Amino acid sequence: MHPEPPASPPAPGVVVLGRFQPVHHGHTLMIAAAERWRLSIAPELPMIIAIGSSNRPESMENPWSTEEREEMLRAWLEDKGGFEHALIVAIPDIEDPPNWVAHAEQYHGPAGVFFTSDLPSAGLYESAGWQVVITPFEQRERFEGWRVRATAQMMSTIDDDEAVRTVLSPAMPISVVNYLIEAQGLRRLAFLGEGGEPVG
Repeated sequence: MHPEPPASPPAPGVVVLGRFQPVHHGHTLMIAAAERWRLSIAPELPMIIAIGSSNRPESMENPWSTEEREEMLRAWLEDKGGFEHALIVAIPDIEDPPNWVAHAEQYHGPAGVFFTSDLPSAGLYESAGWQVVITPFEQRERFEGWRVRATAQMMSTIDDDEAVRTVLSPAMPISVVNYLIEAQGLRRLAFLGEGGEPVG
């Protein structure tokens, strides 16, 4: 299982969990809201950003590796500022919802505060004794992961970087778009459609 749990999990914190495929404005709005809540209510707790599905093979649903998703997050966190002490952890899937929280605690630490917009996940964590803060998923129709990936795929064969920034920045932070351009992280999307043929 990749990665293996750390020998010493983090202390309890404010946990934001996502797949971040890719990091989009829906994610960053939630992380920013969680940080405002943390600073106001529980500043003694660390901010922990958990990347889920770390063990998934490359596909159109999971086109970017854990390491790339961490780099996207760090690009945004650095650009945003104020997150110098945020901890990023990666958690593999186990396809076992009743045991998910116990599994995830090996990576993001024991019961703290779970900050989410996902009601099924909220229920799992609440049942496991966590404090849960539910926040609305702002502009869900614009920031759903599949929709953002589809737009990125459409731009995957475009060599005009400014055009790519113009099209993707309404859904993704410009720092993340720049990372994907510089890391050539969009081109592969052209080959992840049905049959492996390039799109366009």
